[in-house]
Amino acid sequence: MSGHNRWSKIKHKVMANAASKGKAWTKYIREITVAARMGGGDPAGNFRLRAAIDKARADNMPMDNVQRAIKKGTGEGEAVNYEELAYEVYGPGGTAIVLDILTDNRNRTASEIRHLLEKHNGKIGAAGSVLYQFKKRGVIHFDGGAVDEDQLMEAALEVGADDIRNEDGAVVVYTEPGHYMDVKDALEKKGFKAASGEVTMIPDSTIHLDGKEAESMVKLINACEDHDDVQNVYTNADIDAEVFERLSA
Repeated sequence: MSGHNRWSKIKHKVMANAASKGKAWTKYIREITVAARMGGGDPAGNFRLRAAIDKARADNMPMDNVQRAIKKGTGEGEAVNYEELAYEVYGPGGTAIVLDILTDNRNRTASEIRHLLEKHNGKIGAAGSVLYQFKKRGVIHFDGGAVDEDQLMEAALEVGADDIRNEDGAVVVYTEPGHYMDVKDALEKKGFKAASGEVTMIPDSTIHLDGKEAESMVKLINACEDHDDVQNVYTNADIDAEVFERLSA
């Protein structure tokens, strides 16, 4: 099982309770606000905004919240300036981690993230030391038991997808980042309802962890996910299944 799919499942489990869902919605609001500030408030002409709204709505965030976040970004609501940062991190066992950050106070965030990493066996790397190991991709998940894989493959390739794979019971469609929403929309128009989807960072290869290193990695990633300023966490870690299930239950 890939590190990417494991962490997707962790997020779904963690965000099941109300407190965590509230934290997730706060992160969606930040992303929508920044997307609207950079590309305007019309989702039809702003791919990043469309993708952010799609993700928020899939997690049942009310449309009123979405509209308020858009207004913040376009200057119609309370002005908030977020700075985008990417932290490149070395984790247990020489694994690579990328943290997407949105912060209104760079110095505060830097101090908090360094403290968090020191506590959980992580270390910030030099610029460029980790990012080269990942590629940005659109990823759309379908329930393997609810779709015909051959029919989905034919439809996905027809509408511009790059690849389709069966991964741990899910059928996963891969796209270029800029084609993600178009492919997702086109597949849903053909009757293929996605279970989830996002533009994410996929590692070129993975590093398997088990035992204490696997436990440390799960705790590190969960701590990063829990930080208010961390929007996304990407890793090339491939966690031992037993450790993963025990710590993410």
